Amino acid sequence: MTDAQSFYGRWARVYDWVANAPGVASWRDRTVDSLALAPGNTAVEMGCGTGANVPALRERVGPSGQVVGIDVTREMLDRARERPARSGGAVHYVQADAARPPIREADAVLATFVAGIFEDPAAAVDAWCDSVGPGGRVALLNFQRSPSALAAPLNLAFEGFVRLSAPGTRLSRRSHASAFERRVRAARERLTERTVARRYETMAGGFVGLLSGTVR
Repeated sequence: MTDAQSFYGRWARVYDWVANAPGVASWRDRTVDSLALAPGNTAVEMGCGTGANVPALRERVGPSGQVVGIDVTREMLDRARERPARSGGAVHYVQADAARPPIREADAVLATFVAGIFEDPAAAVDAWCDSVGPGGRVALLNFQRSPSALAAPLNLAFEGFVRLSAPGTRLSRRSHASAFERRVRAARERLTERTVARRYETMAGGFVGLLSGTVR
């Protein structure tokens, strides 16, 4: 947690720019849509960062709903609170460990680009499923290497991307991308075990994967 706080605290402004880069908004919209939110719902984002998903979540839950953003890094939450207010549900930002969220009885949980950074991603997914309970929706959006043969050059670049974008990495010969993908796979496997009515789709030429499901 200390590594994550230090890393993302230093890069909060850069992260905010990347999170709102052209094209990323369409991924976020599809991810929020996968939660099947209704007016009056409570939606929780685990590892909300600078709040890039909050406008879409607020729109779906409407004025009678609410959005809760959880992140361990104060600088990220400070940036999120600076976002201009828009119509929609109330927003609450909480500084806490997203792997052990202080949330119960939410209607849906969203986690974008965070499953690969937890030491025990399966336990984190268990906590998220417990936060919504039976009938709640959970969605995981993650980067990954593309299975397309045409993507081989970009898959090589993915290794460098993971090293630069993840906290606690060090120069070594082992593949950080492989370790990252093992954690993402563990998160997806646990979500598969805990849910029904699942849907998996890819975006950005296979470099982004979205898995969503309804908790059993």
